[in-house]
Amino acid sequence: MDIIKVLQQELQIGYKQAEAAVQLIDEGNTIPFIARYRKEATGSLNDEVLRNLDERLRYLRNLEEKKEQVLASIREQEKLTPELEKQILEAMTMVAVDDLYRPYRPKRRTRAMIAKEKGLEPLADLISLQMVKEPLEKLAAVYISEEKGVASAEDAIAGAKDILAERISDNADYRTYIRKATMEQGMISSSAKDGETESVYEMYYNYEEPVKRCAGHRVLALNRGEKEKILTVKVTAPEDTILRYLEKKTILKDNPYTTPVLKEIVQDSYDRLIAPAIEREVRSALTETAEAGAIKVFGKNLEQLLMQPPIAGRVVLGWDPAFRTGCKLAVVDETGKVLDTVVIYPTAPQNKVEESKATLKKLIKKYHISLISVGNGTASRESEMIIVDLLKEIPEQVQYVIVNEAGASVYSASKLATEEFPNFDVGQRSAASIARRLQDPLAELVKIDPKSIGVGQYQHDMNQKNLSEALQGVVEDCVNKVGVDLNTASASLLEYISGITKTIARNIVAYREENGAFTDRRQLLKVAKLGPKAFEQCAGFMRISGGSNPLDATSVHPESYGAALALLKRLGYHAEDLTRGGLKELGRKVHDYKKLAAELGVGDITLRDIVKELEKPARDPREEMPKPILRTDVLEMKDLTPGMVLKGTVRNVIDFGAFVDIGVHQDGLVHISQMTDKYIKHPMEVVSVGDIVEVKVLSVDLAKKRIALTMKL
Repeated sequence: MDIIKVLQQELQIGYKQAEAAVQLIDEGNTIPFIARYRKEATGSLNDEVLRNLDERLRYLRNLEEKKEQVLASIREQEKLTPELEKQILEAMTMVAVDDLYRPYRPKRRTRAMIAKEKGLEPLADLISLQMVKEPLEKLAAVYISEEKGVASAEDAIAGAKDILAERISDNADYRTYIRKATMEQGMISSSAKDGETESVYEMYYNYEEPVKRCAGHRVLALNRGEKEKILTVKVTAPEDTILRYLEKKTILKDNPYTTPVLKEIVQDSYDRLIAPAIEREVRSALTETAEAGAIKVFGKNLEQLLMQPPIAGRVVLGWDPAFRTGCKLAVVDETGKVLDTVVIYPTAPQNKVEESKATLKKLIKKYHISLISVGNGTASRESEMIIVDLLKEIPEQVQYVIVNEAGASVYSASKLATEEFPNFDVGQRSAASIARRLQDPLAELVKIDPKSIGVGQYQHDMNQKNLSEALQGVVEDCVNKVGVDLNTASASLLEYISGITKTIARNIVAYREENGAFTDRRQLLKVAKLGPKAFEQCAGFMRISGGSNPLDATSVHPESYGAALALLKRLGYHAEDLTRGGLKELGRKVHDYKKLAAELGVGDITLRDIVKELEKPARDPREEMPKPILRTDVLEMKDLTPGMVLKGTVRNVIDFGAFVDIGVHQDGLVHISQMTDKYIKHPMEVVSVGDIVEVKVLSVDLAKKRIALTMKL
């Protein structure tokens, strides 16, 4: 199999693009590095395409390895024919290879094996030939043997039937047909183990739909209901169609002696050997597709969340709300440094509202706080009411934001948080994290396991290895898109940079603490375990502000410094001109990119990237994202009425819609049918996490805490 050709066709890219990408991956280059600094070679393939290519490359290579193992095993058994070898070599999936290998795979003792040991294979062959001219009992009498354990003609026929049933079951073509028929014409259904039980799975107590129409989120819900022993789930295949197909393939002559027996064999083979396995395979394939879809949605949501714009240059008060234990507050300066922490008790049972307000007024005045970041957990509602009252009483202009605190408690109890804030308790760490995730969501959220960030769907039910790998890739892409300040980035942020391991990230921080701030990117080569290859992979994503080389503050890779300096000189500039905020007119002075690129010894695409970067050094892609909604007043769920139009922030996107925070502490659901008038396959075609959207209230159910919203205004 030409793997490059397969990748080219699947990803719909050029052969040379696929070939170059595979070569770069094999040379140990990371996806972010290839996407950013090897555009010439790959024809500008983006990180998403490259990650898909990398994943498929691994699958196809594993498939080739499996084929080699299967061929070696069949060759050893001296059963490999040229036709079978060709079929195995041309197989495109693991399932197809498994089907072809099935008859030769070492099995535990089956009924067919026992029958063969009794010497009944010749009888099975006779039945299979369908040329019998006398009753089978007469033919079978020859095989009666006390020594071999064949007591009667009926025993012999039963053994021969077992052999033929297994042959039918092991036929790769039959299995392929049956699997396809079940997928296309089968039904999936579920019922409650106990109809009286109240649960979130009530809509599945009496549910049935075609297998091919079962959406991913329903597959995962059925799996979870089954796992929790609330539902019984089954796949019903089009049995009549399948049996007719098997009979047509098996019964080649109308023989009064063999036809009825072969019909019984077909039925037994299907019921006992094929159907249970195919049902497992179909369920497994549905789950795999559903998980892949859910992981993709989770990844997109996570990307949007991580790429939310930072709110820079403001002193923020982080507020971790609680009842009995009090609200933990942390004052964080513009750089993310914690200036003060305090606990107030404005909520029940203490209700020390006035005392708490006095503390808050002092903090706001002392530290010039202009923004309060409130976690959306327990007692958030009550905290918000107190904040709104306070804002009306003070002369300072202060706003507040409700932030999603998912994962804050996971972080605050982690080893990392203990190392970062050794003298703080869990609540103080959580308050600091709530403030910082508003100032720089990316830098703060990378400290939390992506699965705990709360923008997924059924994330605990899926293959954890696949989920972790995919989410790690998303975080890596986001961190490298933004880049990091080499002198302020934490080890947890640095470890996501291309080519940097956890150990090297810690070594960078240690080097910084020992030798002071980096003044030149090349100093990275003095960091323990950071060799030339790691330097090549990471250097372009590390920024140094105010260093000895102005180009170090840009995303121009050191390998292109010669070309960048030659370009500046040719157009009448100096590298020092960059320190004044970029050369906005640079692009207009380049009239022929191709010619100039050739003269400077770089590719056309690379030159365009250098120009773009020099025009606006270290441009933050997050600036283009919608900013969070800053509030000064409060709204409650009981204030909502159908028809009310509000602005909200998309918190989570799932297969059937999106949850939108409209500031009432209960996210409303915009169902996929309420997003737009045109047909869409997935809500992601319309919204992303972090989007600011205008919605209209459709209905409010206070008892069930449900809000239905529409974007069709």
